[in-house]
Amino acid sequence: MNEGTCVDDKAPVAELADRLVDGEVSTEHDVLAAQRTDEAYLTPSGWPLCSVYARSTADVVETMRWAARHRVPVVPRGAGTGLAGGALAGDGALVLSLERMMAVRELSVDDRLAVVEPGVITADLARAADERGLMYPVDPGSASRSTLGGNLATNAGGFRCFKYGVTRESVLGLEVVLADGRVVTTGHRTTKGVSGYDLTGLFVGSEGTLGVITGATLRLRSKAAGPRATVAACFPDAAAAARAPLELARAGLLPSFLELIDEVTLRAVRAWQPLDLPGDGEALLLAEFDGADAGGAAARMGQLCGTLDAAVTVTTDEEESERLLSVRRHALGALERMGRTMVEDFVVPRSRLGDMLAEIRRIAARHDVLIGTVAHAGDANLHPTLLFDRGEPEIPARVWAAADDMFRTALRLGGTLTGEHGIGTLKRRWLRDELGDDATDVHRTIKNALDPLGIMNPGKVL
Repeated sequence: MNEGTCVDDKAPVAELADRLVDGEVSTEHDVLAAQRTDEAYLTPSGWPLCSVYARSTADVVETMRWAARHRVPVVPRGAGTGLAGGALAGDGALVLSLERMMAVRELSVDDRLAVVEPGVITADLARAADERGLMYPVDPGSASRSTLGGNLATNAGGFRCFKYGVTRESVLGLEVVLADGRVVTTGHRTTKGVSGYDLTGLFVGSEGTLGVITGATLRLRSKAAGPRATVAACFPDAAAAARAPLELARAGLLPSFLELIDEVTLRAVRAWQPLDLPGDGEALLLAEFDGADAGGAAARMGQLCGTLDAAVTVTTDEEESERLLSVRRHALGALERMGRTMVEDFVVPRSRLGDMLAEIRRIAARHDVLIGTVAHAGDANLHPTLLFDRGEPEIPARVWAAADDMFRTALRLGGTLTGEHGIGTLKRRWLRDELGDDATDVHRTIKNALDPLGIMNPGKVL
């Protein structure tokens, strides 16, 4: 909604309930309390007007027609696992929950695609594809909880994006309900298709500000042949570990999983549970290779890391691989045991990964903030986690100052504000710094064309 636009606080919610085909409307306090925020833990002003649980595209159509008629802001919502404040629902907003749209409408082995609704849990699609001998490669850290709709809204990435790409690379087409209730389909089911503008790419990553995604045609891949191979390399510090991804790329090695865990985070994991890692290094680089030559590629990485003063373990044992890779999956949980967290997300050029890690250490000292960092090291997508006392009623000023310092440093190094979490509410203040005035104006022109009333997830991104 445009800043300052009045909301109809007497909008007839009962009329909306009557118009829904299969969905439900709730105005229960506990429901609204749970749905007014996400895992960024920011607090919106005021309270939502109501929550709609849609069960079909028809429900979403009726909801958007009603919202447009009464100029009620709409906040689309999946599982609420977002980390950028993209699902904050403030005063007078309608929360449009898509978590009950859970159908996998089609899974085609011959065409290697799945047609899904937005409430499908990411890991559930991965399991369904696996049972048919296929793979859905997008693997965010929240895969067991996050919905595909949320992944599409933020263009989520995850552990395997270095080799297989982020969500956009797996999207063939979409079904989208626009702000006025019209339904458009974008893209195609074919392996190639370039008709018209790339509307699919436009809606992926738009964070619910241009329309509501109610269906997606997703590309599946053949499962890699042969056993996986895992490498764990302990380095003296994160700066030393950051040299390895460049050397891997120069050697032509392409792991499906390449994760860096810094000193602060590794100490947090060690304090939580015993670890059996090679050597006694302070930072850890974890890699997984798939495909016919996984074992050979892992062995070559092990040798390379050894030349960089790392202690290395290479294994093709599935149980040991899972144990090693679980260190990365438990990283955030270990940090959360130490206090309240603000998890950030930005990307720098791969050649500047070590520089950015060193800058984070300086920023932490400058602002007296404990920061633990993990990174999708292959594409230099860093996730610094800023810690502060649980008793703080809101994010302290020194934490915001440290975050500001990090984002501006990432941009100065040629990076971008987000690789997978989105802009949401959290990063709005820095977006113009990255885009520039003219590109920001183009964004606003697109937003105004598709959402002239300004009701789609207002206050997010722009």
